[in-house]
Amino acid sequence: MMIKDRVIAFSLIVAMLGAVLFIVAYATGGNRLFEGLAVAFAAAGLSGAAIGWAFWIFPDEQVVDERDVAVEGRSDAPVGSARDFEEIAQTEAALMTTTRRGVLTRMLYAALGLFGIAMVVPVRSFGPALGETIPFHTKWRKGSRMQREDGTFVKATDLNVDSFTTVFPEGAIGDEQSQTMLIRVQDGLAQSADGYLAYSKVCTHAGCPVALYRTDSKQMMCPCHQSVFDVVRDGKVVSGPADHALPRLPIEIAPDGYVVATGDFPEPVGPGFWNEDV
Repeated sequence: MMIKDRVIAFSLIVAMLGAVLFIVAYATGGNRLFEGLAVAFAAAGLSGAAIGWAFWIFPDEQVVDERDVAVEGRSDAPVGSARDFEEIAQTEAALMTTTRRGVLTRMLYAALGLFGIAMVVPVRSFGPALGETIPFHTKWRKGSRMQREDGTFVKATDLNVDSFTTVFPEGAIGDEQSQTMLIRVQDGLAQSADGYLAYSKVCTHAGCPVALYRTDSKQMMCPCHQSVFDVVRDGKVVSGPADHALPRLPIEIAPDGYVVATGDFPEPVGPGFWNEDV
């Protein structure tokens, strides 16, 4: 194989390895840095192959192949002449070139296919994986204390007015469907438990985490598609593509001062199309 073809083949191999590494890293919950490097390698490999293909494989000149017209009854060259051997050598070289190009073409299709799969795989983050049962109930139960990601429990005196924190049901830290935004507003501004309000962090548009809170307007915002929800009006949609309000978790302040749930969310969390026929 010619050196130019080897360079293209190496670039395609790098692209395929990068795509495979990204898929593996994503499927195993790898860190974002590793996933980014894998995509960079895949893109660099495809770019290198594309440049090599354009400069070394596509012809950049026009070639005229002249044909001799045989005259019946005449033969200017004897059988087995140097010209015959030259034509045979040229034919064999052409066949070898065609074979190499075929191998490179198949490698190109494989690299593009793997790269396409790698780009499609992250789509599963927008919702549950195919075949999974969509959970219409979370792990919040009556009496569940609110637990932060560091394992500490929330007391009524922990948050200042206009502050917030992410909480989970006691013993269920990290459960995506149960993740909740606990916000404290001025008491009396809305029907609340001493100013505490709790809303699901799973956006009702595409399932992204609603991780931003605007203290001045008392609004929660999803950074994925900019859906905005009104905290003091039961999570009503203010703007953006979301089609219904964020589910609100019923809570109270327990006698020992801890903030606890009085039950599960009154409706399924997440995008509306998941919740059809519930």
